[in-house]
Formats: sequence, C-alpha cells, structure tokens
Amino acid sequence: MSSERLAALLDEYAGLEKRLADPAIHADQNTARRVGRRYAELVPLHKAAGELEQARADLVAARELAAEDASFAAEAESIAAGLPALEERLAELLIPRDPHDAKDVIVEIKAGEGGEESALFAGDLLRMYTRYAERRGWLTEVIDAQDSDLGGVKDVSLAIKTKGVPEGGNGVWSRLKWEGGVHRVQRVPVTESQGRIHTSAAGVLVLPEAEDVDVTIDPNELRIDVFRSSGPGGQSVNTTDSAVRITHVPTGIVVSCQNEKSQLQNREQAMRILRARLLAAAQEQADAAASDARKAQVRTVDRSERIRTYNFPQNRITDHRIGYTAYNLDLALAGELDGVLDALAEADRAARLAGDTELTRR
Repeated sequence: MSSERLAALLDEYAGLEKRLADPAIHADQNTARRVGRRYAELVPLHKAAGELEQARADLVAARELAAEDASFAAEAESIAAGLPALEERLAELLIPRDPHDAKDVIVEIKAGEGGEESALFAGDLLRMYTRYAERRGWLTEVIDAQDSDLGGVKDVSLAIKTKGVPEGGNGVWSRLKWEGGVHRVQRVPVTESQGRIHTSAAGVLVLPEAEDVDVTIDPNELRIDVFRSSGPGGQSVNTTDSAVRITHVPTGIVVSCQNEKSQLQNREQAMRILRARLLAAAQEQADAAASDARKAQVRTVDRSERIRTYNFPQNRITDHRIGYTAYNLDLALAGELDGVLDALAEADRAARLAGDTELTRR
C-alpha cells in the first residue's frame, strides 16, 4: 500500500470538500458537477482509510486493556482478525481507476451482417440498454436514429446519464464500458419462412460523453453541411434542410444528425457526439493500452469478431471474453444485465489487482 498516494488522495479529498462547501462554486453548474463527481469518487477511499485507522487504534487500546484484564484479549483478537480485510479493501481503492468511470455515455448501435434481421437485433439491443437504464434510474435520450423497414434500427445513438452526481463516482461508463464490440444473435428471423436458425450481428460502440472542458474544438476546423432529412417525418421534417452533417477536418470524423425538427437542435446533438468521439480519440493517442482496448470495440461488424452471443433457441447469453454463460436471455433483453456486467466488473477488478491496466474489452 502506497502511503504517499494515500496521503495525496486524502489531501485532494479535503480540498474538494472545502470547494464544495463554498457557495460560489455552485454559480457554475458544470464546475460544481465535475468537482462533485471527483469528490464522490474519493468518498469510499476516505471512508475505508478512516475505518482502518480507527480499527488500528482500537486494537492498540484493546491490547493495552488485555494486559490488565484478560477479558479484553478476545476483543483484541477479533479486531486483529478484521484488519486484513480492511487493508485489502483500501489497497483495492488505491489502484488507479478508470478516469472516465464517473461519466455519462453515448452508446452507438449499428446493424451489421444479416440485413433486416441485423437491424431488428440492433433494435433489441437498443431496448435492452434502455430498460437497463430505467432499472438503474438513469436518463436516456435518443440523439439520432435511422429506422429500418420492419421496425428495427440501422444506426442509433443513445445518450445515457445519471441523475445528479453518481454515488461513489460510479457513473454509467463504469457499468457499460465493456459493452463495446460485436454482439452476435442466433435465432429464427421473422423473415425466415422455413424455421431455420440464422446468425447475424450488430456493432456497439460505447463512448464517455465529453464535457466542454474535456475537449477544445476550433470552429474553424469544422465543415458543416445541411441537407434534407430522410425517413418518416411530419410537419417541417423532410420539407426543410434541417439535417446537419459535421466534419472535423483534422481527424476526418464525420457526425450526422437529423432527428430534431430544427437545424440548430440537430447541430447541438451532432456536436455532443463529436465531442465524445474526439475525447475517445485523444485518449487513444495518450494511452496505448486504452487505444488497443477502444480500437478493439468494433473493428468490423462481422459475426466472427463477436464479444457476446445471444442464442434464442437455448435462451442463452454468453460473453466470450470471460467465459460467462447464463440461460436467462429473456431477462437480459428485458434489462436485467447485472449478472453479466457484475462478472465483467469482477474480471476487471482481478485484472487490475494482478497488475494489468484493465480487462481487455474483446
């Protein structure tokens, strides 16, 4: 256990506590939210350090009393027996955590191999993540979507965020960051007349949502095009050039949005996605390990590149990265994802304790 790192983090905790107690910080909600998130991340560490310090003090006192009264010997032994668990807990909290754990996310789901069936499965994934968010008390917002003819989705961007400051600094990213990759489905498609099982796939990309302070965008480096929205629409949709396409010239990243009725709203939504993609790109450049992990999320939407399989005939969900298998696919698609997500979190914790940067997201 690094005493220097512990002291530095406890000093940071004390400083953040003072900042949050100053009413002036709440004049800027973005700053207050950012400081509040970091403070929430350090609360478990502060609590664990306090409990360990108190237990050690109690042990000294119990041993001193036991020297005079043997009845305190059992209490001293009990306290001593509990110290290793407290020390292990604090050691875990001192392991550098993912800097994005407190952030909200943007989930992008794209249909891949399998044609219309893939689009239907992409729609199933969209509902799965939306229902899981509802169970967690998170907020969801469809930023942009391209529907398919049979009610699926070809491409959708879904923002998921916590209400207020996430407890313990564990935001949406801390739970969904391993979902990026190719998801494979095995089932009889609604378009199959002879009852044969088909395999298709959809790609999922999970991005931590960037705040203005995370990414600086030079307006002169943007090319903004407007065009007429396509697909179903009502009054003022499909009749005006309200859809927006933004190209970040230095990186070549292109983002389009056409869901909203006004050009201004579509531009704001497209900028949200662009900031998230630029944040991920900057992280890739700064950290080679993170680069490998993020690039591995969706290299191609090909069935052979799958991270997870959803087998309908067996009601089975399998995560191939950690060997997780459960026969509750119906519940998982209804939003009960904690089983597989807890298994991924535990594998990540074990990897970090073993000295790896993080669980490989493949």
